[in-house]
Amino acid sequence: MTTHFPAAVLFDMDGTLVDTEPYWMKAETELVADFGGVWTAEDGLTLVGSGLGNAAAILQSRGVTLPIGEIIDRLTARVLAQTLVDVPWRPGALELVHTLRDAGIPTALVTMSMRPLAEHVANATGRRMFDVLVTGADVAKPKPHPEPYERAAALLEVDIAECVAIEDSIPGLASASASGAAVVGVPAHVALPESESWVLWPTLAGRTVDDLRALRDSRVGVASGSAVQAGGAEDGEALP
Repeated sequence: MTTHFPAAVLFDMDGTLVDTEPYWMKAETELVADFGGVWTAEDGLTLVGSGLGNAAAILQSRGVTLPIGEIIDRLTARVLAQTLVDVPWRPGALELVHTLRDAGIPTALVTMSMRPLAEHVANATGRRMFDVLVTGADVAKPKPHPEPYERAAALLEVDIAECVAIEDSIPGLASASASGAAVVGVPAHVALPESESWVLWPTLAGRTVDDLRALRDSRVGVASGSAVQAGGAEDGEALP
């Protein structure tokens, strides 16, 4: 295990690395409309940070008469089609990833989206951005359970307590903080509460490795008495 800080930086994808939440909301709206229902922007905001299985179950309750897996596949295909036209990087996110890569600090993408979408985003610049991808299909328990972040640290062979996780949603912050990582919240479409378990930055623009190293002094995000316990998981995938 490594002892320097941060041993790795673990990025959420939708809303943190890329502003794809509007793509998801559009896909949800269209799918519900296909079955004669109505899905509003406010409805979409309630799913920010949720696992796709949970989102699909809610869409079923709104009249989408398809199996969970097919709903996930259809949503993913629609969002992927939009990202093929444009990958909407969030301010400072791409620059911070490149800075970390140049500094030799391992990085992981930890998302509850499916692998085809995660791989497209991870490869969008033509430069290797992440050492590891953990997706919704790779874990038994999605965010807000800590398993996704624990899985990423295990694949990187680093101590999760020496990692920084960056998130934009309440379920994501809960997952990351329960894992024991130091946690940064960067709000996008949903306001994030103040907490002793994470620090809030308005944006990643201008942020440096030194900003991440400074988190060690406060150890923001160390899990303490969390009610969620880790469960079993399927393996994620380290990138070649």
